Amino acid sequence: MKFNTKTIHGGQKHDPAYGAVMPPIYQTSTYAQTTPGGHKGFEYSRTHNPTRQALEHAFASIENGNYGLAFGSGLAAIDAVMKLLQPGDEVISTNDLYGGSYRLFTKIFEGFGIKFHFVGMENAANIEQYITKNTKLIWVETPTNPMMNIIDIKATAAIAKKHRVLLAVDNTFATPYLQQPLNLGADLVMHSATKYIGGHSDLVMGALIVKDKALADRLYFIQNASGAVCGPQDSFLALRGIKTLHVRMQRHCENGKAVAEYLADHPKIEKVYWPGFEDHPNHDIAKAQMSYFGGMISFVTKGNDYDEAIRIVEKLKIFTLAESLGGVESLSGHPASMTHASIPKEEREKTGVVDALIRLSVGIEDEEDLINDLEQAIG
Repeated sequence: MKFNTKTIHGGQKHDPAYGAVMPPIYQTSTYAQTTPGGHKGFEYSRTHNPTRQALEHAFASIENGNYGLAFGSGLAAIDAVMKLLQPGDEVISTNDLYGGSYRLFTKIFEGFGIKFHFVGMENAANIEQYITKNTKLIWVETPTNPMMNIIDIKATAAIAKKHRVLLAVDNTFATPYLQQPLNLGADLVMHSATKYIGGHSDLVMGALIVKDKALADRLYFIQNASGAVCGPQDSFLALRGIKTLHVRMQRHCENGKAVAEYLADHPKIEKVYWPGFEDHPNHDIAKAQMSYFGGMISFVTKGNDYDEAIRIVEKLKIFTLAESLGGVESLSGHPASMTHASIPKEEREKTGVVDALIRLSVGIEDEEDLINDLEQAIG
C-alpha cells in the first residue's frame, strides 16, 4: 500500500458494531465487564480506548512501524522516551533542537541524573566522540527547529547500532510524507502531532512509533503507568487530519518553495534557511532522505536588527503571529522570544538563533497572497 493510500486506510478497519467508516468517538472512561477481568479488550480508557487505538494503528502505518502510541502532547511523548533511562545514563542530542525539548532535558531530567550532550550533528561523525559506556540514546531533530539543519539519519543510525545505542528522531518538521526515519535505521520516531499530522491547529498531541516489540512494550507500560494519554475527541481529530496529510503537504511544499525563493531574492533579507536551496548545508543529504523540502523557513533581515524583526512579524496579516506550526494557516514566529525563549541567549546564538531570526510555517493559502503579505510587511 502506497503512502497516499495509507493515510486513508492504513491500519484501519470499519467499526465492528455498525460498520462506521470513520472510527467512532468512544467518549467513555470505562467498559462493562461480564465477570472480573472478562471484557472485550477494553477495561479503562487510560490503558486502551478504541478511538485512540485506531489512531495508534494509523501512526504505525504511515511511519512504516509496527507499533504506535498516542500521548497528550509531543513533550509527553518525549517524556516517555526519557523514562526509558536511569540515573547515570547519557544522551547525545541535537544542539539546536526545539526549546521545549531542551527545557525538558535540562530542567527536568538532568535533575534526575541524566547527562545530556548538545552536539552539532551536521557531520554525523562528530557524534561518535561523545559516546561513552553510559550513552543510551541519541536524540535527533531533522530538519532542526528553527535553523533547518539537516542530519544524516542513515549515518547516525549506523553509529548508534555500532555502539548499541537507541536512536530517536523527532520527525515533526518533515512528517512521514517527506521522511521515514525507521526506514533509515532509527529505532524510534517522535511527532508533535499537534503540528502537521493534526494539521488544523485544533488539538495538542504527541506520537511515538517503533518497530521492535520489546521497546514498544516498555513504552506502552510507561504510557499506561504515567497516564499522559490523549482523549478520544482529539484522537478522532488527528485521524481526520491524517487522511488529508498527503494533499496538505503537497501544498505546504509548493508554497514553501515559492516563499523561500521570494525571500532569497529580496534585497532586505540577509539569509534564508530552507533545505531546498543547493547551497543549504547538507542539501544533498536532504535530497537523499526526504522526498521534498517542506514548508518551514527561517530568515534574518540585513543588519540583524531585533526591532526590525519585531516590526515585520507584527505587520504581517495573513501570516498569523503565533506559537506552533504545521496548520493549514500560515504562521510567523520570533524564536528568541517565543519557541526558544527557554534556551539561554548565549546558547541559542551559538546555533544561529539570533534575536533577529524569524520563523515561518507556510500554510496552504494562495502563494501570491502569501508573498504579497511578506512584501507589505518587509517593505
